[in-house]
Amino acid sequence: MTATVTDLAVRSLAGLVDLDVERTQYRGHARELAAASDADLVIVHGGDGSINEAVNGIMSRADGRPQVAVIPGGGANVLARALGLPLDAAAAYFTFSAGLGIDAEVVREVDRMRAQGRRESVALFLRVLVRQYYRGTDRHQPALRLERDGEPPVSGLFMTIITNRSPWTYFRGRPLLPVPNPDFNSGLDLLALRRIRLTTILNAVGQMLYVRSRPAGGRDMLSVLGSESLTLRSARPIAFQADGEYLGETEAVTFEFVPHALRIVA
Repeated sequence: MTATVTDLAVRSLAGLVDLDVERTQYRGHARELAAASDADLVIVHGGDGSINEAVNGIMSRADGRPQVAVIPGGGANVLARALGLPLDAAAAYFTFSAGLGIDAEVVREVDRMRAQGRRESVALFLRVLVRQYYRGTDRHQPALRLERDGEPPVSGLFMTIITNRSPWTYFRGRPLLPVPNPDFNSGLDLLALRRIRLTTILNAVGQMLYVRSRPAGGRDMLSVLGSESLTLRSARPIAFQADGEYLGETEAVTFEFVPHALRIVA
């Protein structure tokens, strides 16, 4: 996000709403600002990570939750795309997806490279994925176990993607859908890999890109649809990301579906 784009957005909105402008200074600052604000409408200009921080700040408020507006300003802008917002507009919760394992490891490495001046791109993500597959991630000992109320636990998982029936991400403008027919109010969906072979990863990605009649699946994949709550436990610290932001390593995380928690206006 450049100052010029931000200033343009501020000037455009100044005559429409009573506007207080705050610029984030560090990671986690958007969460602090949203938690402390008493505004009826919070407008977030930034990428998916900034939106995620603001949502977590809003969800921590005890005095009611404001409406949220999004002005896309990031790289992938997955939430904005999923909501049908124009990308050229002057516009532990997650808004569209979270992941544990190689998915989060790739996010971590891309964040590190961006901090060194590399520009985010599809090609960069693909290069990092291949490098992480061969040099970084543990491809031999699965660490993750899935737990759900009323269901036996499922062990032997290498990586998981959790979405709220929304795109996991976009590839050259095309959504990667673990589940067809996105609907933000249909519960949590999970796609997990029992093997971490490169062919398995490419098969899963290919299904998410091109299969629209059924959820992604196969012998080495596990799909869980429409859950109210999911808990993932790891036998060792494992990389964790939410909304494309690397959040460090974790050994246990519980995801709760909160329907109608946010009102997003365009």
